[in-house]
Amino acid sequence: MRAVDALMECLKAEGVEVVFGLPGGANLPTYDAFYDAGIRHILVRHEAGGGHAAEGYAKATGKVGVAFGTSGPGATNLITPIADAMMDSVPVVFITGQVRTELIGTDGFQEADMLGMTLPIVKHSFMIQHPLEIPRAIHEAFHLARTGRPGPVLVDIPQDLSRADIPYEPVTDIRLPGYQPNIEGNQKQIRLAAKALANARRPVLYAGGGVVNANASEELRALALSDRFPVTCTLMALGAFPAPHHQWLGMLGMHGTRAANYAMDEADLIVAIGARFDDRITGKLSEFAPRAKFIHIDIDPAEISKNVPAHIPIVGDAKNVLARLTAEYATLEADRGRLEEWWARIDGWRRQYPLTYEDSADTEVTPQYAVQAIHEATGGEAIVTSDVGQHQMWSAQYYDFPEPRRWINSGGLGTMGFGVPAAMGAAVGVPDRTVVAICGDGSVQMNAQELATCAQNRIPIKVIILNNGFLGMVRQWQELFWDNRYSQVDLGQYPDFVKLAEAYGCTGIRLTDKTTLVEDLRAAIATDGPVVVDVRVTREANVYPMIAPGQAARDMVG
Repeated sequence: MRAVDALMECLKAEGVEVVFGLPGGANLPTYDAFYDAGIRHILVRHEAGGGHAAEGYAKATGKVGVAFGTSGPGATNLITPIADAMMDSVPVVFITGQVRTELIGTDGFQEADMLGMTLPIVKHSFMIQHPLEIPRAIHEAFHLARTGRPGPVLVDIPQDLSRADIPYEPVTDIRLPGYQPNIEGNQKQIRLAAKALANARRPVLYAGGGVVNANASEELRALALSDRFPVTCTLMALGAFPAPHHQWLGMLGMHGTRAANYAMDEADLIVAIGARFDDRITGKLSEFAPRAKFIHIDIDPAEISKNVPAHIPIVGDAKNVLARLTAEYATLEADRGRLEEWWARIDGWRRQYPLTYEDSADTEVTPQYAVQAIHEATGGEAIVTSDVGQHQMWSAQYYDFPEPRRWINSGGLGTMGFGVPAAMGAAVGVPDRTVVAICGDGSVQMNAQELATCAQNRIPIKVIILNNGFLGMVRQWQELFWDNRYSQVDLGQYPDFVKLAEAYGCTGIRLTDKTTLVEDLRAAIATDGPVVVDVRVTREANVYPMIAPGQAARDMVG
């Protein structure tokens, strides 16, 4: 059969249910194979939208997402989603077309060196040099994407090789001797960690996105409840521990709660699970958690002690390690009263510094209230995606997530334009759940074209725009750190989002009154098909609390 038909057989063998992509000259043979393959293909309007949709699908389902692009600009349009997937450890296989082999290196029409361009931002990449390589490369790509620390894998296929005839035999064995992720964790280190927990008087469990990737939320909850261990989560881990819960301190980091950040600052033991101590968490690194010893659990050995030295490093899968750590802790005779003083301190911070905001005195909608209204209108049961900016932080602060894979956003790369296509992918992957994209009026325009994809395919996402007429987070920084010098952040009131929605075949709604906002949102969410809701919010509201750049957690403002 043709190599591209073998490629389709490989996708089906991997359980691929849907592919997001856009055809072009170099991948025309592949799209001819789609004609008879029986695999659902969603035609996106921009390759970046397809890449982010594949990410949203992967984050919502836990399965490997798949995105296709042609050569040249089609492939380079995927670079941002590839980098985004790398930063957030998202399992996506990107399959790009390439010019014919005799044109490679000649600057041929729509040639781009995708292997070279993406080398720093992929978990692995394959440049097909013979058509017989295609089946095994596809299966190895899926294996690499989903195992160990998940991540993006690129397969670049020259057009002439993709249309060649090959003898196809299913690939059933994947042997990669140089790739053997350690998933078990060292039992001696786990025993030491359990003893450290038993002796700690001010412990904090600090969960990152790796807990969600490992499907380890139940194990995290079991460890937390094996004693009264306080739990905080990064932006990427929201939902890994149920909110609200008495042991839940809220999100930590630059816009986290004071209770979470102050607890980290005064902790004597921090157990980091699937987290990487990035700058948005630590603030000024030299002053981060100065009293603490660190247990660091991560499946990627490169993350251990990368930013913060680990006193007890444990390389392994979070699900396996947490279960064994909880079992080991249960065998110890820990003083169950030793945490009383610690909880009294934490509860004092909660009372003194609750997460709050100043609501409007009239009918104006504050953005924080808008997020609370979305939570009430959805019953807290929706999958929520976001773009990047102030609305993302307000969503993280004021929408309580009871389960993992309900919160889908771009963390490490901070990609504006992520929200709408990610919502599209999530809705395709989990069609029986309401999917809401909370967007800013700046971010949403970066991939608004995918509203057409949603309309054509009847993907019923609800896009709620917190419209303040600014690039809000940049404006906030200019206010706080650049003497109110607002440079190039005023977006005005363009476009008319209701008309834009209608032009794309969606329902458009504008809301401005907080007194009816919850009921209006309920009605919008109940509307069939894709809906765009333009919620006009306070123009110059800021996200607080906040750790100023370069400052320590104890110096939060707002």
